[in-house]
Amino acid sequence: MRRITKLAGIALATALMVGGLSAGSASAAPTAACTGSKTVNGTLKDGAKYLIQCPSGAWNGTLLLYSHGYVVPGSPNPPTDVGDPLTGAFLLAHGFALAGSSYATEGWAIQQALPDQVNTLKAFDSAFGKPRTTIAWGHSLGGIITAGLIQVYPSLFNAALPMCGVLSGGVATWNTALDGAFAFQQLLAPGIQVVNIGLANAGANLAAGDAAAETAQGTAQGQARLALVAALSDTPGWFLPLSPEPAATDYPAQEVNQFEWDTQVTFPFVLELRAELEARAGGNVSWNTGVNYAADLAKSADLTEVQALYKAAGLSLTKDLRKLDSAPRIFPDLKAVAYLARYISFNGNISVPVLTMHTTGDGLVVPENEQAYRAVVDRDGNGNLLRQIFVNRAGHCAFTPAETLTALQTLLNRLSTGHWHVPSPAGLNAEATALGPLNVFVDPTSGQPVATAPQFISYTPTQYLRPFDLPRFIRGGPVPPLG
Repeated sequence: MRRITKLAGIALATALMVGGLSAGSASAAPTAACTGSKTVNGTLKDGAKYLIQCPSGAWNGTLLLYSHGYVVPGSPNPPTDVGDPLTGAFLLAHGFALAGSSYATEGWAIQQALPDQVNTLKAFDSAFGKPRTTIAWGHSLGGIITAGLIQVYPSLFNAALPMCGVLSGGVATWNTALDGAFAFQQLLAPGIQVVNIGLANAGANLAAGDAAAETAQGTAQGQARLALVAALSDTPGWFLPLSPEPAATDYPAQEVNQFEWDTQVTFPFVLELRAELEARAGGNVSWNTGVNYAADLAKSADLTEVQALYKAAGLSLTKDLRKLDSAPRIFPDLKAVAYLARYISFNGNISVPVLTMHTTGDGLVVPENEQAYRAVVDRDGNGNLLRQIFVNRAGHCAFTPAETLTALQTLLNRLSTGHWHVPSPAGLNAEATALGPLNVFVDPTSGQPVATAPQFISYTPTQYLRPFDLPRFIRGGPVPPLG
């Protein structure tokens, strides 16, 4: 893949470690010795690789099963058992065992990831005995896999920590992607394909989209329309993790950042990598029948920006919205939708404590995903099991190790006490600060680690614009329209 900017990740191999994590209470002792810095590598029946690491000292009986994020087809796909080496080193030094698999395929690999992760658990059990406590956690696509694991295999897990997860579910995510791509096609790039892209055409399709975006960015009118495209996906106007957030009324700066999100991160998925999903699903997974784009814009977090930029450019926003709402609609392949609903969308039926974490300035998996997940969990009557925390930073999965470990400790406290005690943002920041050198982030522009203060914040995301009603779909509700 040419360029999906890596906005998160820690490149350091070692670090000083301070403080400690306490594991949840245990009802039985571990049955085997996962200790002595043992590392187990193996291969599952479908070809997926797995990795297990044991702590150097005594194992505390807790296993953290890590689900990694999206791997571009054709890229290296090693097994991964933690999000970054600093966090992994800290956990191993404090008695935790780590495990994770590569998944048998790249791309939207949820069909393979779910059983591969379960079989990795079985490999751990075979080598070391069943853990007292098993926690699912993961980033990005690994976040949706984490939530999928506890929905499909609830008896295997005691808790879950999905981070920057695609928690609106697969169908909603790709419908939302279609909305932005559709507006881009109709207003700025009539030559691109937004569905049924085809693997052979995918690279050229992205190149055409990039060229159209570059041209549009050169004029005030094009910038206004690009802002509208971004608003239909709630793309934030904040791009680099270590940069200051633009002022609330600095609409030109916000639009520049949205342009960076689109051309550096989002367009590769919606204009090229969609083809991989369509190939595995057997057709087009998305639709926009029944969608009122004027109504969706009215609910968007970016509404005021769009209105201001259209006014400054001398364009009629009403006219452009009418063009979108009168354009021919796109229908899905229902079998493909069923595939994506299975791999995976959410019904809200959780039975273990779940803590989610998201950055406020995530333009690939926008924080509104958290509202979508909260809505289905509440609807199913399980809101007491879910808590959500936010970090005030731009970037996708742009957490420091200290923030990650603070979130994990909050979840472990829930397991040990049976009650949620989520500290205030100030309290979370104090806990993270106490982890000292783990308050570090690798600057994506320089590749160098930068001391970074924790940025937990009280935050409520706006309503997700295109939720998918999975229970209704299972009951035979119409698709389309569900928008």
